[in-house]
Amino acid sequence: MKIKRQKHAKKNIAFYKYNFSFREPYQVLVDGTFCQAALKNKIQIKEQLPKYFMGEVQLCTTNCVLKELDSLGKQLYGAKVIAKRFQVRNCEHLKAPINASKCLASMVEGNNPHHYFIATQDQDLMAKIKKIIGVPLIFIIQNTMVLDKPSLKSLSYIQEIHAGQLVPVHQHTSIQQLKEEMGLKKDSEQRRRKRKRVSGPNPLSCLKKKKKIQVPAQPTQQIKKRIRHRKRRHEHVVERINPVQITPS
Repeated sequence: MKIKRQKHAKKNIAFYKYNFSFREPYQVLVDGTFCQAALKNKIQIKEQLPKYFMGEVQLCTTNCVLKELDSLGKQLYGAKVIAKRFQVRNCEHLKAPINASKCLASMVEGNNPHHYFIATQDQDLMAKIKKIIGVPLIFIIQNTMVLDKPSLKSLSYIQEIHAGQLVPVHQHTSIQQLKEEMGLKKDSEQRRRKRKRVSGPNPLSCLKKKKKIQVPAQPTQQIKKRIRHRKRRHEHVVERINPVQITPS
């Protein structure tokens, strides 16, 4: 069973790795409910989660999560002790802390630009996270940690990208920044504003055709007939041909 779980985790991590640019060390945001469930099921998060992911992991939380655990008192004292061992990520609610679930949801807004995993047992928070593109969920079930499969929102988003209908968020922002730095964005806007001029007729086609000068054909010269001249034969030749017959006396 352990090998099957690791294979499923490897497959799901590969999906986020290749489609949303997740890299090691994987940052996991943990709330109080996850820490409490790990304490009850005797799960050591720091030791078991890197083995499950087969990679380096950074466990972290927010100030709002710690404040919420403080307000709940002795019931969640053990969960508070576990959460304090993690790194604290800065949120926008330092002066006025809010509910932990709302705080974690705000940390992954805008399609999760910092590539966080969310570890929670809160059902309401899970429902919110599944509506955000590119946010992996981790929860505890039957004394084991489970990396949930990608949400339908994330899968449909990737399918549209492969179909050529969308551009990934990180690529879209980088393309816009490059255009602004190179000054190509203004040039493209100016080119769009330019109107095409009405092109006139080709001036070469308007020229009058030159009349061809007909040269009269020269009369054919009459071929001179070759005149044959007969040569007279010499007398001695004639005599040889026709000898004179002399009769005897």
